[in-house]
Parts: sequence; C-alpha cells; structure tokens
Amino acid sequence: MNPKPTRRDALDNRERILAVAREAIAESSAASLTAIAKQAGVGIGTLYRHFPTREALILELYRHDIQHLIDRAPVLLAEHPPLMALRRWFDEVAHYGRLKYGVAEVIHAATDGGADDEYFAPFLAAIDVLLKAGAADGSLKPDVDPEDVLLQLSVLWRIDPARPGAEARAGRILDLIVDGLRAAP
Repeated sequence: MNPKPTRRDALDNRERILAVAREAIAESSAASLTAIAKQAGVGIGTLYRHFPTREALILELYRHDIQHLIDRAPVLLAEHPPLMALRRWFDEVAHYGRLKYGVAEVIHAATDGGADDEYFAPFLAAIDVLLKAGAADGSLKPDVDPEDVLLQLSVLWRIDPARPGAEARAGRILDLIVDGLRAAP
C-alpha cells in the first residue's frame, strides 16, 4: 500500500516553516513556535502537524543542515582547489554553528551524544574527502584524522552568535585550524 503523496502546498508550508525557524533559532534558541508559525504565514496547527514538538523541529533543521554540509564538500571541491574548498566548507560549518549554539543540548540528547547520529559517519566522510584532496595536491598534511578535525570544529558550537565579534572570532579560529592543517612549505 502506497502512502498518499504530500500536497505541494503542504511541502511549501514545511519549507517555509524550516526557513523561518532556522533564522529565528539562530537569533534566539528560545524563539517562540507561535512567532515562527506567524512569520512563516501558517497557523500554529499547521506547524504542529509538521513538527509535533519543538525538538522535532530542531532535529529536522539539524538533519537538513547537516545533509546540506555533507553534500557541499564534493561541490566545493569541483569548484575550487582543495585548500580553498576546505576553507569555504569550514565557513559554511561556522554558519551552521550559529544555529547549533542554542540547541546543541537537544541534538546531543536526541542522538545519544552522537552515538546514534546517522549523520556522524557521512559528516566525517565529507571532511575526509576534503582532507584527502588537499593531501593529494600537497596543500594539506597527509593522514589527518577527520575526527580530529571535527573535534577542532566543535569549538564553533560554543561561540555565542549574539556576542559582538562572534563572526570574526569564528573566522580567526578557522584560520588557526586551516593553518594547522597546511602542509609544511
């Protein structure tokens, strides 16, 4: 038995809710679901039909954003030399960090601290693709463990995006990480 296909307007509503929620939660992890629904142009009942709990909404944002980052690694490699692709990918990870800052505990709890996170291995694989491309062209150190890089990147989730200079701080931290990954001249 095939499930009934989702109507186009329902899909549009879902995407609007996610877009509005992403920005609202990045601004304040305590963003009101009622305000999100209103700004998305839907009723609160519509929001709850798509996302029955606040945690469900946050987890869907997480899944969407993590998958986007995973998908971006090979695209950036096709468009840029490996070192530049890695840095641009890191910038996108930093942008994602603004969302994760206020909701990390929800994601952590839902994924059993990462142990049950279906995106963990694919995210590491995306890092590995970038690292291996850089090692192959000589711009990055060979044999860097992608999990070590992920641990370095995790500092981004601790930068309060509301603090003045947060974006510049993230940029400086990413510069330090990239400098540490560069192959010796």
